[in-house]
Amino acid sequence: MQARLDAVTGEAAEAEEDARRMRDAIIASESRARAAQAAAEAAAATQQEALKQAKEELERARQTIEEARRAEAAARAEAERRWQAAEEGRRRAEAARADADRATRAAQAEAQKAAAAKEEAEKRWKAGIQPVVTPSLEELEKAKRRIQYKEGVFHFAVAGVAGSGKSSLINAFRGLRNKDAGAAATGVVETTLTMTRYPDPNPQHPFVWFDIPGAGTLKITDWQYFNAQGLYVFDCIIVLFDNRFTMTDIAILSNARRFQIPTYIVRSKADQHIRNLMRDMGYDSEEDDEDDPGHNQGRRNKLYKAARKQYIEKTRESVRINLEDANLPDQRVYLISNDTMLSCTTTQRLPKKVIDEIELLIDIYAQVVSRRSLPREDDGLLSSLRSAKGKLTDTLSSAVVNSMHSMAFAA
Repeated sequence: MQARLDAVTGEAAEAEEDARRMRDAIIASESRARAAQAAAEAAAATQQEALKQAKEELERARQTIEEARRAEAAARAEAERRWQAAEEGRRRAEAARADADRATRAAQAEAQKAAAAKEEAEKRWKAGIQPVVTPSLEELEKAKRRIQYKEGVFHFAVAGVAGSGKSSLINAFRGLRNKDAGAAATGVVETTLTMTRYPDPNPQHPFVWFDIPGAGTLKITDWQYFNAQGLYVFDCIIVLFDNRFTMTDIAILSNARRFQIPTYIVRSKADQHIRNLMRDMGYDSEEDDEDDPGHNQGRRNKLYKAARKQYIEKTRESVRINLEDANLPDQRVYLISNDTMLSCTTTQRLPKKVIDEIELLIDIYAQVVSRRSLPREDDGLLSSLRSAKGKLTDTLSSAVVNSMHSMAFAA
């Protein structure tokens, strides 16, 4: 019995030991399980973080790709836009070049037409056939407003090619030196680019002088010059030239004749031209300083008379031929020097080297009296004119005119 009890006790102890070992094993297993769970949870957290980072990297990669795609699309669009702009620019450049070519051809054609028309007009003028270009009433009124046309006032136009001395002549007519206040501007180059109005400074003289731009300074052909400048509204036209008589001068005279406007052909700078002829004849101004002044003075006077005579004869013959070629009637040409003209209008002494200055003044003032229907007995006007021109008494009488003519052309 005891033995059995001991056996049972042993078995119980063994069972208890087994139970203890089992408990230890369970505890160890639970500990491992918890460690494994902790490791798994840590691994899961790490995996989750890695997954999150991977997702973020993937999103960034997706955004970068999207941005790259957008940038590529924008670059492609910009390249397309630039190509289209370049293509449009090329098309426009080609169109502009084509337009320019057409415009050039058209301009060349117009220039050829204009040149042909000018040549034809010049031929017609020379043949005595004048182009009929009559201004309308509106154009007449506009031209009168432009020059401030006033009844009772005599309007002189001084016209001609550039550089002929129009401004200096107007100053001389008005008794002014070129540097005086109120004088017309003068210079080496043409200074008159627009028509300029100069009333006579003497209030008793009902004159207004107009400095007309030289034909060579404007984009106007010779045959359009008369109408373009509105010369048809003037009471008198002075056609001034220096070196040669031109088609502009012929055009002015032809049109003035058609409009029944009196004209005066005047060649300026007589003193310069005569000096040039004297040099051609062998005159040297330095000779005046040599030991025999009397001899040199005599030689100088002889050369001056010869040069003066040649200048007068050749000028008048040249103008006569030009008028004849244009089928215009012969007309007096007045040879003047502006300095001599100024002396005539400002002093009481007759200049020594006068040619046609006095006669030009007399004829112009006689024209004023005639055109304005003023009687020659009008002592107010004529006395004023005589006083202003050096108190040349009885200048309108034929006797004095003839004596002045003889004096001007004495050899």
